[in-house]
Amino acid sequence: MNQDADIMGWGECEKKFIRKVEIDEERIKSIVKKAMDRLKRARNTKINLESVSFIVEDYYEVIKELLVAYMLKYGMRSKNHQCLISFFYKNNKDYEQETIIISQMSFFRNRLDYYGEDIPMEFYSKNKDDFERIINLILKLIEGAQKS
Repeated sequence: MNQDADIMGWGECEKKFIRKVEIDEERIKSIVKKAMDRLKRARNTKINLESVSFIVEDYYEVIKELLVAYMLKYGMRSKNHQCLISFFYKNNKDYEQETIIISQMSFFRNRLDYYGEDIPMEFYSKNKDDFERIINLILKLIEGAQKS
């Protein structure tokens, strides 16, 4: 992992934040449905300087919820958002760039939530297509996931 995607290592996640759970297909479907409802809101919100932070936050929440569903497909639950990103990267080493973008989204979302800092319009403009691509990628991974 390079650039500024400073994600927690999977080993630390497994020790501290991951627990085994029953695979519940109905719960997974419900989480995916709620994520898709949130995605509609993100797509339908008019983009401007006042709304951009909340649109990026919604896109991040969609990705985070889909990563929760993806992890549940493997019978695991995380108490930590960083471990969702770590799990995604551990299972999909070819998607390093996507992992970096998700990590950046997490960083900006945390700055928004905890410090009231706006998310830059240029981050949204530069990465919007990637947000959509990452969502579609995770949906495919959920579909194709086999419990280990």
